[in-house]
Amino acid sequence: MDGGTLYTIGDLARRTGLTVKAIRFYSDRGIVPPTDRNPAGYRLYDIDAVARLDLVRTLRDLGLDLPTIRKVVEREISLPEVAAAHAEALRVQIRTLRLRHAVLTAVARRGSTLKEMDLMHKLAKLSEDERRRLIGDFLDTAFGGLDAGIEFTGIIRSMTPELPDNPEAEQVEAWVELAELSQDPDFRAGMRRMAEQHAADRARGDTLLLRRDAAAMVRDQAGPALAAGIDPASSQADPVVAAVTAQYAHAFGLPDDADLRRRLLTRLETANDPRRELYLELLAVINGWLAPESLAPVFDWFIQALRARMPD
Repeated sequence: MDGGTLYTIGDLARRTGLTVKAIRFYSDRGIVPPTDRNPAGYRLYDIDAVARLDLVRTLRDLGLDLPTIRKVVEREISLPEVAAAHAEALRVQIRTLRLRHAVLTAVARRGSTLKEMDLMHKLAKLSEDERRRLIGDFLDTAFGGLDAGIEFTGIIRSMTPELPDNPEAEQVEAWVELAELSQDPDFRAGMRRMAEQHAADRARGDTLLLRRDAAAMVRDQAGPALAAGIDPASSQADPVVAAVTAQYAHAFGLPDDADLRRRLLTRLETANDPRRELYLELLAVINGWLAPESLAPVFDWFIQALRARMPD
């Protein structure tokens, strides 16, 4: 068939695989107008109608609406422009679907109530600016107004979640859980106490020595003892406790006495809040970082060892 051949709707249906009803629908809306009519009044189409219908079917499969398709086939707007706009719309839709999937997955796994599901859905839908304000408020509650120089600036930056534009379901679920956790009044108060203790230590102690904070001291000294299976209440733990308390006392220029050990115990108990460790684990998932080292077993061991050596 040459370019001058005309086709009936039935011919087009056989050539394109579309139904007669669909072709008539597109024709009625001017997207694939007839070239002519036969003596009986039936619509006839030229070979360009086949190409148009193939394009229309492709664009419909990609989700474009009919007004936009008409503009494309009429060359009122370019196909690349439409593709770029539609790709952006799909990106938003995909992100929305990821959020919904994560919320429903979390609800199913956690056995959430309707109220909890509503909260999770609202948290998941927050914009980037809204997420930043929510976490910024939490971090300001914990660290705001404390004098620790650039160190706290670095800590705040390292504790800020950055949910990617196209997050995986587990990242969205981790964000929802972290956002809920950041609003826990007890957790916020505990983080504030820890920050205040840290700032006070920095103000009173030897800054150079305190670069290795109490957590690092305990990890380095108690870690091998824990791995070796030493009972924290046994005499074998004595040198471990003595080494940590001596280091801590030296950092502040204070005697290694009961008052200093009580002070150290208070700081470790504050830092050993399981919610703090959970926050860091969730943060790593959201930001795509390696899972952080858990210090809870070492802290638990040393806190037991220190308590066993405190005066009644």
